[in-house]
Amino acid sequence: MNKEIIYKELEFKAVKSSGPGGQHVNKTASKVEVYFHIKNSNGLSEEEKEQLLIKLSSKISAEGYFKITSSETRSQHQNKELVVLRLFEILKENSKKNKARKKTKPSKASIEERLKKKKNTSLKKVNRKPPKIE
Repeated sequence: MNKEIIYKELEFKAVKSSGPGGQHVNKTASKVEVYFHIKNSNGLSEEEKEQLLIKLSSKISAEGYFKITSSETRSQHQNKELVVLRLFEILKENSKKNKARKKTKPSKASIEERLKKKKNTSLKKVNRKPPKIE
């Protein structure tokens, strides 16, 4: 993953933010949205692209853009920094390959213990029944 190339590929958009802040909110566009097209990126390897497309499939738009927003601060510049940091964290987190699961067998002792517990539970239930009189 080449961060410099990815940073150049990002598309930023400033939008008016919602929430508390008085008249300031109505006048300034402090909320920042960043759009990143994973398939067309030159900063990612093919393996990373495949992994990201699988893991982030629910968050990618129909056009293929991955969008993140930030409106935590009243400053557009701070929001831009935050959203870029968050984007790189998400890309780094989700581009890792999952380790293959190793199949394991239960140990003899654990099998015996499980069977012993089943037997005890069965005996409890049998002993609850009234005796049969013939």
